[in-house]
Amino acid sequence: MRDDDINATLAEGLRAFETARDAAALEAARVAFLGRSGRLRSGMDRLREIPADQRKAVGARLNHIKANLETAYLAARDRLQSVARPSGPSPDPTLPGIGPPLGTKHPLTAARERFCSIFGQLGFAVADGPEIEDEFHNFDALNIPPDHPVREMADTFVLEQGAILRSQTSTVQVRVMESHVRRHGGGQDMPPIRVIAPGRVYRPDAVDATHHYGFSQIEGLAVGPDITFADLKGVLGVFSRVMFGDATRTRFRPSFFPFTEPSAELDVSCMFCSGQGCRVCKQTGWVELGGCGMVDPNVFGAVGICPETHTGFAFGFGIERMAMFLLGVDDMRRFTENDLRFLRQFT
Repeated sequence: MRDDDINATLAEGLRAFETARDAAALEAARVAFLGRSGRLRSGMDRLREIPADQRKAVGARLNHIKANLETAYLAARDRLQSVARPSGPSPDPTLPGIGPPLGTKHPLTAARERFCSIFGQLGFAVADGPEIEDEFHNFDALNIPPDHPVREMADTFVLEQGAILRSQTSTVQVRVMESHVRRHGGGQDMPPIRVIAPGRVYRPDAVDATHHYGFSQIEGLAVGPDITFADLKGVLGVFSRVMFGDATRTRFRPSFFPFTEPSAELDVSCMFCSGQGCRVCKQTGWVELGGCGMVDPNVFGAVGICPETHTGFAFGFGIERMAMFLLGVDDMRRFTENDLRFLRQFT
């Protein structure tokens, strides 16, 4: 092998390794110059053709070229690996992985489930009903007269063919009692009823910090022989203490609702100032939760329950209003804006 061929092999091999831009090009250069069928191997195989007195010098020259090419190959390999390797500290394989963020319950869902859990422990089952109703279930059966203002389009969403969007979850009370009477009759032997009905209701209200055209209510109903207002006070008193704390006090203010008689508004001692007076309770020490009362006999008559043998109580609360108290939220619109900065506070 001539000196010119040896020098050309070295120069071309060094250039091939230095200019390799990826692992495939580097491997191709290694095979071409250092592989079993490469140019350097071919030169070594031809040593036997060289005169004996020159063979030792040529062999030493080839070994020197091989060492240089191998050094150039290793340098190129390290260069390509450093480019592919991300900068910064190496990852620690012993650390736990970072999983994807998981969704959590909406605060209104959590509040509704808390309601249902408390009343479930008091023996109330969960009932459901349609959001699109008729006038009988939304008004007539609830003792709301035909000339009552809430029947006007300004206070109720009216759909086609006499259908309406329910304005209260009290409609579920009516359907539960109707179903109960169909199964058991409405006389003295009718088994008791204890249900709560959470759900969405709709009213054409202007949207602001405390009002919305679509919001959530939870309705409660108990029917049986000899149920009194004292039972209503006991149930709502237990609920209030479990929901807001053992020190919570309750009071019942006389009010009026067409479907209950007598009727009352339930207040609880302010959970933010312990009844001492603050901005939330407007310095009164009390916060209004919702309405309640004894089921009006006319409601029993509309569904076929005998008012002579059965009495009952009903109550209704706004879930958004309750969640605002529990979570310290000052604007109910935040529950429907889907702002992740707000929702992530309750994960």
